[in-house]
Parts: sequence; C-alpha cells; structure tokens
Amino acid sequence: MALSLQEAFSTLEDPRIERHKRHQLVDILILTVCAVISGAEGWEAIETFGQEKQAWLRQWIPLANGIPSHDCIARVVSRIVPEQLTGCFIAWAQSVAELSLGEVVAIDGKTARRSSDRKNKLGAIHRVSAWANQAGISPGQVKTGAKSNEITAIPALLDLLEVKGCIITIDAIGCQTGITEKIIEKQADYAIAVKGNQKYLYEAITDYFAQAITADKPELCQLQAHTETYAGHGRIETRRFYLSTCLDTLPDTGKWKGLKGIGMVESERFVNGKMTTERRHYICSLAEVKPFAHAVRGHCTLRGIKGIENSLHWVLDVTFREDDSRIRKGYAPENFNSVRQVAINLLKNEASKLSVKRKRFMSAISDKFREKVVFSL
Repeated sequence: MALSLQEAFSTLEDPRIERHKRHQLVDILILTVCAVISGAEGWEAIETFGQEKQAWLRQWIPLANGIPSHDCIARVVSRIVPEQLTGCFIAWAQSVAELSLGEVVAIDGKTARRSSDRKNKLGAIHRVSAWANQAGISPGQVKTGAKSNEITAIPALLDLLEVKGCIITIDAIGCQTGITEKIIEKQADYAIAVKGNQKYLYEAITDYFAQAITADKPELCQLQAHTETYAGHGRIETRRFYLSTCLDTLPDTGKWKGLKGIGMVESERFVNGKMTTERRHYICSLAEVKPFAHAVRGHCTLRGIKGIENSLHWVLDVTFREDDSRIRKGYAPENFNSVRQVAINLLKNEASKLSVKRKRFMSAISDKFREKVVFSL
C-alpha cells in the first residue's frame, strides 16, 4: 500500500528545540514539495506559494500558525539530517512503485555544480541515484563526497533498495568486483560497462568481439546478436547488440560474482549526411541477448525509452535548474535535492502525456491538477 507524503515524513526527527516549534515539520515539508512541483526554486518562492495557496494547502495540512517565513523554511530544511530524509524518501518511493521482475534499474552519479560553499570550505554535492525505467520513478539516492567515491556509494545505495529480480545497469566506474558481489547478494542481475579502468578485462573483451564478429561463425563463438533501428529527430540510428557466454579468453573470471556473459553494443548514427560509430563493452550476469539489449537501454534512449540521463539528470538540470541553484547552507543542498526527486517522481507518475515542464506549469495555475499530482497516489 502506497504511503502518503504525510505518512512518509511523519517518522522524520525534528531538528528544532521544542519551544521553538511554531510550525509542524510535516507542514513545512509538504508546503516545500507542493511549491517545488509548482515551479518554486528557492525559499522566498516557497513562502510566496504558501501565502497564495494557503486555503488549498489547509485541505491537507493544518498550518495552525499560518505560512512559515522563508527564513524559517530555509533554517528547518537545512538542519534535517539528510540520511533520515533519504530514508523517508526511499520508503515512500518503494511503497509507491514496487519494482517488477526484469525492471531495469540504472545507477549513475550527478554533481549539483553550484552547491559548493567556499566560505565554509565545502565542495559541491555529488549524489548517486537510481532510476527504474518501466516504473518511471527514482527509488533512491545517496550522497558521496566526490565522483571517485561512487565505488563505495553504489553498494550503500543497493543496500537501501529492494531490487530482487531487477537488472542493475552501471557505467564503467561501477565495474568493481565488490559491486557485482553486492548485486548478486541482492538477488538481482547486472550489465556493467567496461572501459580502461579494468585494463586487462577491457582488452580481452574488445579483442574477443573483434575476432568473433570478423570470423562470422557465431555458433563457434557462442555469439548471439540482435539489431534495432530508430529514426527520428533528424537522425537514423542502428544498434547491434552482441552477447557471448564464452568466457575462456577473460582473465580471472572467478572474481566476478555471477558473471555469465560479455556484451558489446555497436551504435551507428546517421545525422546530417555523416555516419558515426561507437562501441561499448559490458560484463553481465545475463545469458540471453534480448534481456541484455533491454538492460543496456537503461542508460540511453531508443524507441522512446529514456534512461537515467534523460529521465532524471536532464530533468534536474533543465526543468528544475538544479545546477543554477544557490542553495548551499548546512544540509540544504542535499535535502533540497531529495525534494526535487520527490517532485519528479510525483510529476512522472501523473497519468497525462504532458512533459514534466508542462506539468509544473499546470501545477502552478491549477489547484485541481496539483491535487492530482501530489495527493492522488
């Protein structure tokens, strides 16, 4: 059963001293989420939204002492322990959309570029997020100090998620033995990109496919192939997916938990009369080419299926203007990122075919539409 936002936030520890509480914590958070969904990008805008929509908000939260000031909202949100808010977010997201068998869960990191606080010598916030393609939801995220620390953040995120039966896709930074072990421990499958950070493995895979495809004897190479073509937006793209269960040429296969196959995707793009070719290589716990092709799409766009870069990171950057945000005090950058992801989940799960940008505009001008987005799950 899906949790309401009020229920999800009710377990959150209030960082304020009791005698200083004029506004309930849940009231502040629901106000913030509704305002961000409706286009607010800062504290003053949240307060303004609250003042204009106070009567509507009182249908859902008491607001016994009216709308809090923008300073109050900023002070409270910046003091909430991020791990606690993330826990509430994950519990709510998993109650809203149970991930189905074979669901592709893409994991990737993103830096909020202007979240650094030079005065207090704090770097920009970097977070590792998950995106479930079929469910159209971000089931969770964790913070990491720098991009190199994604190696430790990815297992921490997997520990928080229910991904049994799903297929986890990760870029090359996640090609680590500990990460494959964690994925198998969670009873999930994986398709992980391989590049130069695993030099000998990468060389063995690229050499294998170069020879196997040239030999044109797939039955001898245990090679499976699948081709898809996409035409649109002024380009034609053909993708050839190859998967082999022959692991004889790979070094130290035993250290990769659950390893069953190696894959390659060859993308040919024809744009403005020019042809470009790109090849990407993978290790995976899958033994069939079609599930492998299905998984790889989790990080890219084909036939209208959008991966994590398009569905989450692009929306955060372009629609929510995260990289332009000047919110940087205390825990505010991390917590506001969680609020944005809650907003994205709510907007994506609204049934109409409108873009996220259009849905935000509709939420700003229509109480009925906003109610459907926030409170109809």
